[in-house]
Amino acid sequence: MPTDDRITAYIAARAAFAQPILNHLRGLIHAHVPEASETIKWGMPFFEWRGRPLAMMAAFKGHAGIGIFDGSPMASGEGMGNLGKLASLADLPSDSALVERLNQALALIAAGGGGMRQSARLPRPPKAEIAMPDDLAAALAANPTAQSHFASFPPGCRREYLEWVTSAKQAATRAKRIDTTVAQAAEGKRLNWKYEKC
Repeated sequence: MPTDDRITAYIAARAAFAQPILNHLRGLIHAHVPEASETIKWGMPFFEWRGRPLAMMAAFKGHAGIGIFDGSPMASGEGMGNLGKLASLADLPSDSALVERLNQALALIAAGGGGMRQSARLPRPPKAEIAMPDDLAAALAANPTAQSHFASFPPGCRREYLEWVTSAKQAATRAKRIDTTVAQAAEGKRLNWKYEKC
């Protein structure tokens, strides 16, 4: 595998504790996957095979992180990558375990898959419903066109208006926002209509 001088410089610039960890993984990949290539992505060393990510590594103030793209999730909360926070060579799995993970990553790539997979994210809880304030409801009712357009807006659009009106801290600001809401709704305009074509 040809080396990339940027990775050599990256390792040399890292803290003394991290250099052996990074050099060890680099050497292991060189030995086990000689046809892999090196590159820098997002400011970190990456190793690729057949144009797909095989592994990555990074070093931080107090730990290093290694990710092998073997199908297991990355960024699990225990440091970058999928091997946890590494502060010394002793924190690394055995070479045979690392080679096994590399083989899994190679098999995924050979099968047409592989690559980065983020840890599963929990679905966001739905936002609480915002009740229509009486003063806004009265203002919309006084303008049937505005009321009709407002009712036909998608829920997210109506919510933006409701959040904007109800977040006003002063009565004068709230009254001005209600007037703007009615005027824009009468023209069928969403709250941030000026930016929709940017």
